[in-house]
Parts: sequence; structure tokens; C-alpha cells
Amino acid sequence: MRVHRARLGGDEFRVIRPVPSPARLALRDDHHWLSMYVDRAGAEQLVALWALAARSARSLVHLPIRAEPAPEGVMAGDGEPVSLDLVLVHHSLRFPTASWKEVRARLDAGRLQTAATADHDFPDPGTSRHPRRLYRSYRDHFAFAVAAHTLFVVGSPTAFREYGSTLRGLVDEAPSFPHRYPHAGHFCVEFGAGPWYRTRNRRLLPGPPHIRY
Repeated sequence: MRVHRARLGGDEFRVIRPVPSPARLALRDDHHWLSMYVDRAGAEQLVALWALAARSARSLVHLPIRAEPAPEGVMAGDGEPVSLDLVLVHHSLRFPTASWKEVRARLDAGRLQTAATADHDFPDPGTSRHPRRLYRSYRDHFAFAVAAHTLFVVGSPTAFREYGSTLRGLVDEAPSFPHRYPHAGHFCVEFGAGPWYRTRNRRLLPGPPHIRY
């Protein structure tokens, strides 16, 4: 990964980006939903960065993927799709998403750094979701925002770890899915902001992110 810094006013922000790789990830706003596409290498990269985001409370994890095209033949909504980058950030950082364009433009050249995440960072699926998740008092859901052609996924360490368990299916289950279920559709995961999705977003988005392998 490469670690960048930018100053804006009296604040300094640290931004983590993956180094260039053959991994394929694409994200776009199709006006009716948010669609993300990953291949096997892209799924592995996304899961690794997600685990890093769960531990990096003072950093923004940025995937600059706007230039990546969606796979041919996928269905889009009405109008021209808008390609997006992705940023993962803890809500405790209180990052002002409206400042992202300026911060992005001020990033330095960055420095290379390696990081490792533990295999147990994500709990086993089925054991991770808190029993109070359907109550309004539960705060470990995600919030979403779009700014400067970038989708922001904003949440707590608990939210990143719990949803990371679901995301891990893109690596553990998706590659063999067509062989195990030859008549089924594609393998995908979907993230929401809890039962009150529309009230937890800084801008009303067309729908929760839908990630397709």
C-alpha cells in the first residue's frame, strides 16, 4: 500500500491507497442502485483493504477505481451511469466529505508501506450480527455519502468487522459458486444502513451498494 498525507487548513489527513495491481474493481451509480464488480484478485484486494479499514481509525482507505469499466453486458439503470471511487472511513474521524475533492488534490506522493491483518479480524458468518441490530438504538450500521465522484462507507470498527464477514464470501465462496450451483445466478453481497436506510444517509442514494463477483 501507499500512505499519503494532505493538509487542509489546520488539519492533516492520512489516506491509504493500494499499489497498482491486475485486480479488477469497478463501482458506479446506476441511478437505481450502486453497483460494484470484482474479479477474484479484486475480491481479495477489497477484503484486505476492508480489514485494514477496520483497524485504521485515523485513516481514509481510498480505492481510486473510477477509471475501471464495468463488465460488458451488465444491466444499468436509466440514464448514463456515473463511475465512482470508494473510501472507507471510521465515523469517529468525523471527516467532512464535502472537503474530499480538496484533500484528494493535495495528497503528496506517498510512501510505500506494508501491513498485515489477522485472520480472525472478521468473525464467522452467522455469529457476528448483534441481536440489537433491529433496534433504533443500535449504532453499528453503516452510513453512506457521495462526494466528488466517490462513495463513502462510514462506520464503526464493529460495523467494518461484522460486514467484513459477509464480504469474505467473495473470496471463500464466490469462485466455486458456479460449479456448486450451475443454474443459480451470480454471487453477490449487499450492504445496507440497517432497517432505517433512508434516514441514515447524508444524501439519499439510489440503494445500498451491491457487490457482484
